[in-house]
Amino acid sequence: MLSIIIPVYNEEENLPLLFDRLYTSLEALKYPYEILFINDGSKDSSIALLTMQYKKFPDVTRVIDFEGNFGQHMAIIAGFDAMRGDYAVTLDADLQNPPEEIHKLLEALKSGHDVVGTHRANRQDTFFRKYASRCINFMRKIITNIDMKDQGCMLRGYNKSIVKRILASNEVHTFIPATAQSYAQNSIEIEVSHEERAYGESKYSLYSLIRLNFDLMTGYSLVPLQIFTLIGLLVSLGSFSIVGVLMYRRLFLGAEAEGLFTLFAIAFFLMGVMITGLGIVGEYIGRIYQQVRGRPKYSIREILEKK
Repeated sequence: MLSIIIPVYNEEENLPLLFDRLYTSLEALKYPYEILFINDGSKDSSIALLTMQYKKFPDVTRVIDFEGNFGQHMAIIAGFDAMRGDYAVTLDADLQNPPEEIHKLLEALKSGHDVVGTHRANRQDTFFRKYASRCINFMRKIITNIDMKDQGCMLRGYNKSIVKRILASNEVHTFIPATAQSYAQNSIEIEVSHEERAYGESKYSLYSLIRLNFDLMTGYSLVPLQIFTLIGLLVSLGSFSIVGVLMYRRLFLGAEAEGLFTLFAIAFFLMGVMITGLGIVGEYIGRIYQQVRGRPKYSIREILEKK
């Protein structure tokens, strides 16, 4: 069976279009399937539309209704927990990744690949988002050594064995494509088409994207700490050299009042470096704190499914 996992957050305008295209595409596969919609605390009429869709197709539709907004990746984790299929395909509800492309992922999974990554052809996003994505992809590859051409495309396929490993990791903060790639033994990346959003705007604000990438960098590598340690050593050597120069000038050339602002600039620079370092360390400590306190990753209000 193929399990389609779709997080939904305030997508009332896109859902009717998604239903029409998704079910038609899956029926054309001639392959057993189920669809799991995870309502991630939507404040619009998304849950009402999902409930109606479940009642219309109860044999292949299941709805998990969260009690609040826990984020896209936790919604996917909930779908992984509940899925019954041998393969999982994740899909956004905004239709930017067309459901008609699912057959490509199913073919790759059936041929033996345990993780099927994707990259968007002719990406229909703003120049800023495309350029920022390229920069983040480049940084992530250097820092984490996880090779993905397009980490932002959530149309991806996973074998059941990979899903079990992701769930066994039990991480509070996770970036599912990166986690899956770290476990993969026979992964592949394929090209998929990309469309403009029919309605609404992306639910990822600039702040959310920054937070997500902080989680990615600190959750899969110690390189940020190691880089900062190296910067600290270099700054310490530079500061020691400057102190030596200033001592020499004071002893042999006399004190210079004009150098006061230079010292202020150096002091402010060093304080900035220290605060940045505390922030990086704090990111790691915060992740540890949130992991060890053991709170539920998500909370479910109701599950609609045929018994």
